[in-house]
Amino acid sequence: MKDLGQLKYFLGIEVARSKKGISLSQRKYVLDLLAETGMLDCRPIETPIEMNHGLAIYPDQVPTDKGRYQRLVGRLIYLSHTRPDIAYASIWMQSFVF
Repeated sequence: MKDLGQLKYFLGIEVARSKKGISLSQRKYVLDLLAETGMLDCRPIETPIEMNHGLAIYPDQVPTDKGRYQRLVGRLIYLSHTRPDIAYASIWMQSFVF
């Protein structure tokens, strides 16, 4: 075993210690996630897609990268498990949207 010193970052969670206690943050994790998806300049809205929008396949449509999509969904699931306030807010909003 090695003593690596004070914990600063673990599994996407930043740990900051002070005299008042320990503070946990996922700011860097979320910023990295937004940067990876190209959404750093996005603005929050209630419904991210047009209501009753029909999906269609276009002849010139580029196929979606399955691995990238799965990685993104996995990161969002991890974020919702470690931040119950986000998970609750999205469930609450879905009950009013649908």
